[in-house]
Amino acid sequence: MDYLTALRRELDAFGAALDGDLTAPVEHCGDWTLADLAVHMGAGNLWVVTAVRERHGRGYDESAAPRDRADLTSWYAESADALVQALSVDPGTEAWTFALPRTVGFWLRRRTQETLMHRWDAEHALGSAKPLDPALAADGVAEVFDTMAPRMISKGAATAPTRAVRLTATDSGASWTHGPGEPLAEVSGTAEDLLLMLWSRTPRDTDALTWTGDRAAGLGALAGPLVP
Repeated sequence: MDYLTALRRELDAFGAALDGDLTAPVEHCGDWTLADLAVHMGAGNLWVVTAVRERHGRGYDESAAPRDRADLTSWYAESADALVQALSVDPGTEAWTFALPRTVGFWLRRRTQETLMHRWDAEHALGSAKPLDPALAADGVAEVFDTMAPRMISKGAATAPTRAVRLTATDSGASWTHGPGEPLAEVSGTAEDLLLMLWSRTPRDTDALTWTGDRAAGLGALAGPLVP
């Protein structure tokens, strides 16, 4: 997957959303407004720049970000450019990360997925959420299970499931199993609908998804939280 191209596209789409109402509440991000989400995104971009170039995980002080509209949008755009530049190197280059692999490749994927989700959040806050790229959404589902959910469990923020559930993307046929043993339930839908559900942007029992088997067991396996 060409993460760098996808990242640039999603960063720009998020930036375009900042032309909208910055006081709009972001439904799935606590009490944040769109301006708060812009600060979070810009700070995250700069955090990753530091992780790549200085190889440590000390983050950017979000209180230092500008709040004036013009300054905030310019600052975000500069952070996006800095991120793309920092990641425009061999993906195998060593970097500080919070999970394996300890390479720039980790951040290419993670930051693309982070930006994809928050681009959707920003557009959703403005009532104009555009579709997620199906291949990128499918990769996001995979990332939930190979990186994010294990991290939540290792941090003690979630309990490992005792039963398994299978997820199947109807637009690609890709499938993932979460939990031990044979899946007792299956949930299917487009990769976008699965990803939005896993990131709690839509309910686990949204009508966009189809459940078969022991639905209660499947919901239990996905109880998580699977992501921060």
